[in-house]
Amino acid sequence: QVRLVESGGGLVQAGDSLRLSCAASGRTFSTYAMGWFRQAPGKEREFVAAINWKGGNTYYADSVRGRFTTSRDNAKNTVYLQMNSLKPEDTAAYYCAATYKDYDGLKIGRCDYWGQGTQVTVSS
Repeated sequence: QVRLVESGGGLVQAGDSLRLSCAASGRTFSTYAMGWFRQAPGKEREFVAAINWKGGNTYYADSVRGRFTTSRDNAKNTVYLQMNSLKPEDTAAYYCAATYKDYDGLKIGRCDYWGQGTQVTVSS
């Protein structure tokens, strides 16, 4: 069992930066691929970023590539999403997700565990 708790969301202006964190419980964190998804009001949940269990491979949605960076610290059981040059269209609830060693599956939403989400609001 893995419990995920996101933090770091907030209200910012366009062009600002935010860093989201996702703290995971459990001793096997390093065996899970981790990802970030977001859902805006009235829209479907969409993939944002993924990182494999060792942290050597990352993958991003086209809409955030070059602006967002995901990383992980397995010693701290934490994954991060650094968001730069934020735009109003980035406004959404952001969710952390974990999948046991299924990096490719995570990218299409095939996740074993989900966090409760943290709200990011970007004003213009």
